[in-house]
Amino acid sequence: MTREFRRILLAGAVVETERLGEELVARDGRRIAIADAVHLPPVVPTKVIAVHLNHVSRVKEFQIKLSATPTYFQKPLSALNAHRGDVVRPKNCKWLNYEGEVAIVIGRRCRNVSQAEAADYIAGYTIANDFGLHDFRDTDAGSMLRVKGSDTLCPLGPGFVTGWDFRNKYLRTYVNGQLKQDGNTSEMTWDMNYLVADIARNITLEPGDVLLSGTPANSRPVKPGDLVEVEVEGLGRLSNRIVEGPLPIRTELGAQPSESEEVLSTALGGEWEFRGIRPPKKPGT
Repeated sequence: MTREFRRILLAGAVVETERLGEELVARDGRRIAIADAVHLPPVVPTKVIAVHLNHVSRVKEFQIKLSATPTYFQKPLSALNAHRGDVVRPKNCKWLNYEGEVAIVIGRRCRNVSQAEAADYIAGYTIANDFGLHDFRDTDAGSMLRVKGSDTLCPLGPGFVTGWDFRNKYLRTYVNGQLKQDGNTSEMTWDMNYLVADIARNITLEPGDVLLSGTPANSRPVKPGDLVEVEVEGLGRLSNRIVEGPLPIRTELGAQPSESEEVLSTALGGEWEFRGIRPPKKPGT
């Protein structure tokens, strides 16, 4: 049986609640309608780690050969956001893409476990939208620090669900009510247990830590005013509004937003230069 827990602000305090129907119930008995709640990220991680590529449809979209094992990047905790939180696109940027994903939540300290043992260390799951600010795709030498780590670009929620089986569940992303991504966890090359065991070979995972498990095809740019919603079967629907930041990225220093071939091809789903590997161009192109 699944159970869903949410962290909210209630009368000015951070409160952990359990969902019962259309209400959230705190441990002291206070109740609030879900529609009236101010949500926070449902878990408190010490780190957020994401796999680069995992869904077969995404690999096919970019016409590349998947590596033999997963590769990862990290999103800083300052990127965390919540259900109904605004996602900020800086004033002089325009290539902000959604990526609907299932997020794994660690339940107890995990280090050097087998794939078979990994399930015992997973507390549950939530939904993530792994937004990417591709204007900075040419910077940070492949770490994607600013692409994936800018403030507000890691919404999680709405709740944290226990007892959920990740196998063969649909994953869909909507923009202003229109279906944009339509995937399934069955198309993941590496499942949840593999990802946990792989990372835990040399990185200790702490309770609350989050692993993002990859997105299906059709990640595309969104603009201020757009409502982006990620729905995962059995986990609910994570909603976020895109807003324009009041200030541009400072221009007197550092790498600047770009519209290079790599930026455009990644944002728009074309050929992708991934780790320096590019498919050969077709004759006549």
